[in-house]
Amino acid sequence: MSMNRRTLTASLAAATLAGLLPATVLAQKKLVLGFAQVGAESEWRTANTESIKSAAKDAGIDLKFSDAQQKQENQIKAIRSYIAQKVDVIAFSPVVESGWETVLREAKAAKIPVVLTDRAVNTKDDTLYVTFMGSDFVEEGRKAGRWLVDKMKDQKGDVNIVELQGTVGSAPAIDRKKGFEEIVKADPKFKIIRSQTGDFTRAKGKEVMEAFLKAEGKKINVLFAHNDDMAIGAIQAIEEAGLKPAKDITIISIDGVKGAFEAMIAGKLNVSVECSPLLGPQLMSAVKDIKAGKSLPKRIVTVEGIFPMEVAAKELPSRKY
Repeated sequence: MSMNRRTLTASLAAATLAGLLPATVLAQKKLVLGFAQVGAESEWRTANTESIKSAAKDAGIDLKFSDAQQKQENQIKAIRSYIAQKVDVIAFSPVVESGWETVLREAKAAKIPVVLTDRAVNTKDDTLYVTFMGSDFVEEGRKAGRWLVDKMKDQKGDVNIVELQGTVGSAPAIDRKKGFEEIVKADPKFKIIRSQTGDFTRAKGKEVMEAFLKAEGKKINVLFAHNDDMAIGAIQAIEEAGLKPAKDITIISIDGVKGAFEAMIAGKLNVSVECSPLLGPQLMSAVKDIKAGKSLPKRIVTVEGIFPMEVAAKELPSRKY
């Protein structure tokens, strides 16, 4: 004999009261999000992780979190683990752009929607993920380039630039370089004389800047760092070489973390282009919309600014990361 829903619910409630079933049977099942993070390579990433964890808690979402320590194979392993656990949604910030097709197809076959945060993937099939939310890295590079072109507009002679790139193959490293070059190549006086990865870390930023200074010395006019942490490491190398950062060498970086504002207030960094890590609330909202069957735009862009050293003291108290 079949039972209608009301009768079934009443029976379950009675069974619960009688101690035959746990109360959780009647409670609404929590949404489960599996998140595979790049690592903890910078102040930015730490703030990004904190934003995701606190937003999940606030939204009542069960977060399964993994730190890939900047290794793609660790992220792939984490995503496969989330597929095996049958989570509701998978989100990740890909350490590099390529090499995701197989695992994304596995998620699709398991009917688990995927959200890309902060960084994109390079795939011919864009049905393998629902949406990509985060910054426009090319535009960040352009902002850095425009600021430099404007600052050096009256300078005669060559402007020699050294570049600290982010992790090789990562979306921000590829796109920030592209955007910056797009702007500065319009004027032949701007010359990128050295360009090497600093892997988005302070230690590597310092190490590579030391090598740049050894090779080029006082020929260097400008440092363009793909993130603030590398710039902060490079500042140390510049000072140890007996030069004045932000004076002898103009320094441009990207992210807008508190450490960059402190460096600007100290007169050691000229400008930081904002890249907001506070994606948590936006991600949790997207997870809920996906599970509710709502359609999302393929690209959700974060709105961001640019902060020269002159405004740093005024802006620092309101910075959240």
